Amino acid sequence: MKLLVVKDYEEMSEVAAKIFKEVISEKTNAVLGLATGSTPEGLYKKIIEMNRNKEIDFSNIKTVNLDEYVGLGGEDPQSYRYFMNEKLFNHVNINKANTFVPNGLAKNLDEEAKNYDKKVDELGGIDIQILGIGANGHIAFNEPDDFLIAETHVTGLTKTTIEANSRFFKSIEEVPTKALSMGLGQIMKARKIVLLVRGQDKAEAIKGLFKGNITTHNPATMLHMHKDVTVIIDEEMANAIK
Repeated sequence: MKLLVVKDYEEMSEVAAKIFKEVISEKTNAVLGLATGSTPEGLYKKIIEMNRNKEIDFSNIKTVNLDEYVGLGGEDPQSYRYFMNEKLFNHVNINKANTFVPNGLAKNLDEEAKNYDKKVDELGGIDIQILGIGANGHIAFNEPDDFLIAETHVTGLTKTTIEANSRFFKSIEEVPTKALSMGLGQIMKARKIVLLVRGQDKAEAIKGLFKGNITTHNPATMLHMHKDVTVIIDEEMANAIK
């Protein structure tokens, strides 16, 4: 596991974008594993800029997202499909037919989960996966528990996660209580993983990542078992976890 300490969020986004650029330059039809939330937004802005400057080409790129809320369709402004369209896909030369997000409106959610894993495998697996982390160490919607599910699955959201995500909704009552989430097993198959950490509320989880044991009660610690993980934190976080 490689730790990079950067000055601030701007530099974090810049460093992450350069890593993505290297992958795309080496493999023009790369499969990118993408995440939502406020943390990767800066990365996406940098990638859009690179695309506009002809530094990277998305015409043959494919993407797979980590998760989607159950009950929200892609046209819903709170859905992760909508987020990805607004924050990235609408601004680069990517074929949207090559962008994959779990279907939160699927009639058979278990079948959707199985098909999603099958799709990732058909694409040849993920070349680079961007991750964020929750205050409790959750990765995607893989929440702390006595055991973790390897495959894409339907999961209930914890009170902590619902409260954290409520800032994106008009009220906490509007936050979905379930999601389709890629499992840790599928995530760990990615050839390269980049974990971006933003916000002091993540300090305990990151402290556990670097100083604690591997445990399902801090899902992020599972990343120690991957051969190519880069964790990017800012100076403020570095001081907080000393």
